[in-house]
Amino acid sequence: MNDIDAWVWWLIGAAALGIPLVVTAMPELGMLAVGALAAAAAAGLGGGVVVQVLVFAVVSVALIAVVRPVATRHRAQRPQLATGVDALKGKQAVVLERVDGAGGRIKLAGEVWSARSLDTDRAYEVGQEVDVVDIEGATAIVM
Repeated sequence: MNDIDAWVWWLIGAAALGIPLVVTAMPELGMLAVGALAAAAAAGLGGGVVVQVLVFAVVSVALIAVVRPVATRHRAQRPQLATGVDALKGKQAVVLERVDGAGGRIKLAGEVWSARSLDTDRAYEVGQEVDVVDIEGATAIVM
């Protein structure tokens, strides 16, 4: 063991932290692995054991303190791109069959949908453009 340089041990430690990172997807392990790589660089430049451990600790803690809150904030945000029925809300459609509070048909995004009026007293005639305000199951709610 004494024949192996300290920087090699730090590289082995970084790899040892990288393997569970891939298996568990815990980003903190990746940050510790980067800290071990920085300590390997310090050892390669001739830093003593105290310097190596300090570099490892400072880099690891700095990454966890800076990167983790940013990643958490990004994970909590809703996606910018609406998909599925969320993408249809706010779109315009054309009435194919009279739409009222009881029902009707519209053409929405190139497809025929069942629809009903948001205001049950309001009716939309064939050819009229309507706005989709919500989707309930397979029925578009229009106004």
